[in-house]
Amino acid sequence: MIALIRSALFLFLAILITAPAGLFVTLAVVLPMRWRFRVIAAWRALFMALCARVLGLRYRVIGRENIPATPSVILSKHQSAWETVGLQDIFPPQVFVLKRSLLLIPFLGWAFAAVKMISIDRKAGKNALKQVEKQGIERLRAGYWVVVFPEGTRTAPGESRRFKGGGALLAVSAGVPVVPVAHDAGEFWARNAFVKKPGRITVSIGPAIDPQGKTAEEVNALAERWIEAEMRKISPHRYPESAHAPAG
Repeated sequence: MIALIRSALFLFLAILITAPAGLFVTLAVVLPMRWRFRVIAAWRALFMALCARVLGLRYRVIGRENIPATPSVILSKHQSAWETVGLQDIFPPQVFVLKRSLLLIPFLGWAFAAVKMISIDRKAGKNALKQVEKQGIERLRAGYWVVVFPEGTRTAPGESRRFKGGGALLAVSAGVPVVPVAHDAGEFWARNAFVKKPGRITVSIGPAIDPQGKTAEEVNALAERWIEAEMRKISPHRYPESAHAPAG
């Protein structure tokens, strides 16, 4: 019951801060990008404070020293809505690759458009990859990081989907590192679940993958291998078969 009350209060307050922030960012489209991101940063700070104070949901970071000094492509596990905000709290200013229909969401979608998120038409096939590559290179050259969820959609804890290659292709084309990220946010903030659980999310950042001399397929495979192996360390109870696997 307490978790239900907390979740209801959190939703109310989150809407209360998101609507004006989204509108403000949209109206600030005439201002330089850095000012729009400052508004986003202020909203993010409030959102994360709500997570901590209202939901009792905090996080810890492993491998922060692996974050490169230059704009890179982040390939992250995707389990919940939390990481779409949490990653912004950990890494430098960034844009996400998202489906174009999200830009139609009042306030939030308008803000996405104002800060030039990379929007794609998922039904476009190979053209969608070209959209990610073209827009992504532009954002990286402008000094922003790019976040890609290579599984394409949220997955439940313990589940995996084949990694799509758009993020790796972008990194190879732009000549920037890939930073693999594993986390267990889905343990506390389940997909489409109204009630959130208190606790501490673990975010693990892996060593950056240098794309030089590698194909997009090789970079993607290296990122997938590290993330899936790290998930078994973060959430061993979700991978019981790992406990019986022979030692390497």
